[in-house]
Amino acid sequence: MSAQRLRLPRSAPSAVGVSSRAVGALLDRLEELPVECHSLLVVRRGQVVAEGWWAPYSAERPHLLYSLTKSFTAVAVGLAVADGLLATDDLVVDLLPGHVPADAPEQARRITVHHLLTMTAGHAGDSLEAAWQREPDDLVRGFLGLPFDAPEGTRHVYDNSTTFLLARIVERVTGRGLPEFLDERLFAPMGVDHAEWDRVRGGAAFGFHGLHLTTEALAAFGELLRCGGRWGDRQLVPGAWVELATRRHVASESFLSGAEDPDFSCGYGYQFWRSRHGYHANGAYGQQLVVVPAHELVVAVTAEGASQAVFDALWECLLPGLDPVGGPDGPEDDAALSQRLRRLSLPPVPGTAEPGRTARAQVDATAEGSALPHGTAVAVEPADGGWRVRLGPLPGTGAVLDLEVGHGSWRESAPLGRPVVATGAWQDGRFLADLYVITTPHRVRLTVDPATGTATARWSTPPLTGPRLELHLRSPLLTRPDVA
Repeated sequence: MSAQRLRLPRSAPSAVGVSSRAVGALLDRLEELPVECHSLLVVRRGQVVAEGWWAPYSAERPHLLYSLTKSFTAVAVGLAVADGLLATDDLVVDLLPGHVPADAPEQARRITVHHLLTMTAGHAGDSLEAAWQREPDDLVRGFLGLPFDAPEGTRHVYDNSTTFLLARIVERVTGRGLPEFLDERLFAPMGVDHAEWDRVRGGAAFGFHGLHLTTEALAAFGELLRCGGRWGDRQLVPGAWVELATRRHVASESFLSGAEDPDFSCGYGYQFWRSRHGYHANGAYGQQLVVVPAHELVVAVTAEGASQAVFDALWECLLPGLDPVGGPDGPEDDAALSQRLRRLSLPPVPGTAEPGRTARAQVDATAEGSALPHGTAVAVEPADGGWRVRLGPLPGTGAVLDLEVGHGSWRESAPLGRPVVATGAWQDGRFLADLYVITTPHRVRLTVDPATGTATARWSTPPLTGPRLELHLRSPLLTRPDVA
């Protein structure tokens, strides 16, 4: 990859017409919401004017983007189209001929790349689970063998399988893996040298999920799009494809049934959502990239929570602070905002250290979604003002997780490759620790009760790829494509 390293230019907010007080109001609103923000980066006219990470999250760490990955796959499709290897009206059965079941419905034989890009193949809902159950070893074949609910091209239904097929199509026509193709054509020229990809059991990148990037790399992708695919003096993505991908092709239906989410009801493009202002790429639990060309604005957010509440905050707090009447705020306001952004932090577990106290227990996993298997041994030992926690051997795998836990601070471990950052304390006779799987939106609350000899390990929000903690600590994550 390129030796250059991504670094967007920085500017004081006031220099590009952004009110620091408006950004402060946005932070105030975010703190009031039932959303745990992990990072925020605001770019105006190509300049980073506000950036912050809520400790223990930090600038250098990649973060799981969930379905925001889909928009990168769409760009890969556009590059293949620009190379003359693909056209949006090409038939899927012609592009992936070895994956067509003999009993495929006639409609399956009419599905085009355009239908996949717009999620208008015609299935009644997300086909991922049904396709996997039909063909456990071939998701493409499973997808093409399912019955249809609506004629192709007539109805948008959020469908992860469509993007999985797009990833496989890109790989077939280019002869490259999706990660390798995007490394060469997009990430390396931009100076992004830390793209990580989760993969399905067979080793292929999900395509519809699983990309990990830093917040700055995500924001840079947004700036590339805002500039019509141009990065510096290079046209990395054809401007015509950026315009085609980000415009409305079809009326959109929210992927959250019954939700009131106006920024997901403005239409769908090619794996991009239209918004009340501009367009966005979105991933589960609040991974957001917002591009508002009319205001020369890009906002990247990583979080654990609902996206719509963050959109509301952006439109109500930030937009009025762009080119405000009377001019932007002064240097003092810019400096105050900068200091506030540097101090952002999630709260450590409150409680006492109780030096010398130990605990032994076994995990009770009778509650659904436990992060650890039933019967997993847990040992808590004091260590350097914090604790060393041993989990395991894990039933079924034999893996042992040795974790460092801080008191009033965070300590980092990487027992299986990917890091865990942890903080803990004693409360009312029980030991509590928050285990942040720091390259994802998720954390585990470990509770150990020495009096009963039992422990629980519960996710703050369950990962879509399954609850086993061990799975998420290996790089790359390898699993069946069971994302809901």
